[in-house]
Amino acid sequence: MPKINVEKIQTLTGHKDCLYTLEAGADPQHFFSAGGDGIIAHWDLENPELGSMVARVKNSVYALHYLPHKHQLVVGHNYEGIHLIDVDAKKELKSAKITSSAIFDINSIDNMIISACSDGQIILSDVNDLSTIRKIKLGEKSARTIAIHPNKEEIAVGMSDNSIKILSTIDWQIKHNLQAHKNSVFTLQYSADGKLLLSAGRDAHLKIWNSTSEYSLQESIAAHMYAINHISYSADGLHFATCSMDKSIKIWDAKAFKLIKVIDKARHAGHGTSVNKLLWTNYKNQLISASDDRSLSIWNIQID
Repeated sequence: MPKINVEKIQTLTGHKDCLYTLEAGADPQHFFSAGGDGIIAHWDLENPELGSMVARVKNSVYALHYLPHKHQLVVGHNYEGIHLIDVDAKKELKSAKITSSAIFDINSIDNMIISACSDGQIILSDVNDLSTIRKIKLGEKSARTIAIHPNKEEIAVGMSDNSIKILSTIDWQIKHNLQAHKNSVFTLQYSADGKLLLSAGRDAHLKIWNSTSEYSLQESIAAHMYAINHISYSADGLHFATCSMDKSIKIWDAKAFKLIKVIDKARHAGHGTSVNKLLWTNYKNQLISASDDRSLSIWNIQID
């Protein structure tokens, strides 16, 4: 079992409400945060105390997606569609009310934005003008999370009807419909080689699916006490972290699927309320966590 040391480097404050999402920026040290206060903040891990506001919208933000080739940020505005933000100019370029529902996750493939919505749809939008390309109804309950397979030929969508839908990006038909969890699926992550899909959600179980054998279930682990909100792989792919409504962050071996570290308030001055999002950066292997307590924590993760 590897030896792991965890050090809390800094707590970042400034947001006025619960934090729901984190997104990587142009370089390993840059990232964005957003939440219930509608503020989208830009941070630099080399000078983390100097966070700046990029934009502000009226309602909660559950989803951010960075477009590196444009240096723009897509913001999922609760009940007000998507907004395209120029990061350098700190200016909204355009917006589109693609839905009146909440947007829980945003991802993209090439020049197409994919939004997961609370009305059970995913919506495909053109990255240049935000026009709607297609709306795909996947169920009556919310589409909560999107993961893009590394080959870009299929995507996984986690649903509040407990299922995971695997869709072809060629014809947007459902290839596999996994009855995956006992409750809502909140987070999905593919391994870097695309052979595994990790899923977790309200039932507090972590599941590992083998995408090379029609998404057969490989592992099922009772990983947390309460809902698992997010999964984030380390940059080298050897480990991943989970975070939960139980206020903890857990570090796992990505090959053996064994727990190797628990980060919580008692042991590491962790968050006092639900941990909603993680971003494991390639900047000195630092892990960022966002919480209902309105703060961000920066963690130095050393694994020997």
